[in-house]
Amino acid sequence: MARAIFENVGKKYGKLWALRGFNARFEPGETVSVIGPNGSGKTTMIKCLLGLVHATTGTIHVNGERVGPDPKYRHHVGHMPQISRFPNELKIGQLIDLMDDIRGKEKGRATGPLVHDLGVHAMMDKRLGTLSGGQRQKVSAVLAFRYAPKVLVLDEPTAGLDPLSSEILLAAVRDIKRTGCTVLITSHIMEEVEALADRVAYLQEGALQFLLPPEDLLAATGESRLSKAIPAMLVNPANAHVESL
Repeated sequence: MARAIFENVGKKYGKLWALRGFNARFEPGETVSVIGPNGSGKTTMIKCLLGLVHATTGTIHVNGERVGPDPKYRHHVGHMPQISRFPNELKIGQLIDLMDDIRGKEKGRATGPLVHDLGVHAMMDKRLGTLSGGQRQKVSAVLAFRYAPKVLVLDEPTAGLDPLSSEILLAAVRDIKRTGCTVLITSHIMEEVEALADRVAYLQEGALQFLLPPEDLLAATGESRLSKAIPAMLVNPANAHVESL
């Protein structure tokens, strides 16, 4: 069974359709890179999946549960937003303890994926309001991976991270994928897309243009790099086979 299924999902703000007719199945153990220009519908699609906004049309199922008023399905979802917003007065350790309590997990704040690899174990007494952007990203990454998610959503995850921390995070993506987790990752960095993606979903003006493996994109366009294949595919959309329901 697919971990996340979108069926004819659309989201309308006033008269504007930010997302329309979105159909996709995201499978266990695959990484899908979701890309597109600003305003293409990527953020809206992710917000619908997370229940942060309600779809105007269509249905979404995550791990067999329909996305709706009951937030129970979110226990299966990890999320690393592009910009993390934490209570400034809390210390990192207090935030982790709070999240463990909410999730009903007694893990111990210094245990779990990425806590030591990203150096978060050494920052437990730092207040969140004093952290740099990169430090906040590290805390966000620890929380996203912490509860063995079946679906993991990473929104520009390496933005603000130093090169070593970026490599550690990308290695963690590869590791969690092997557990059967479905990973959706937005990124503007084509090297990351090439390194991680089993399939590439390209959105434009609220619509899915294609959802294809990188090798199919390269074969269809005759290009050797995704950075050239994706624009070539958009110029000649007849080459694109959108995998749908």
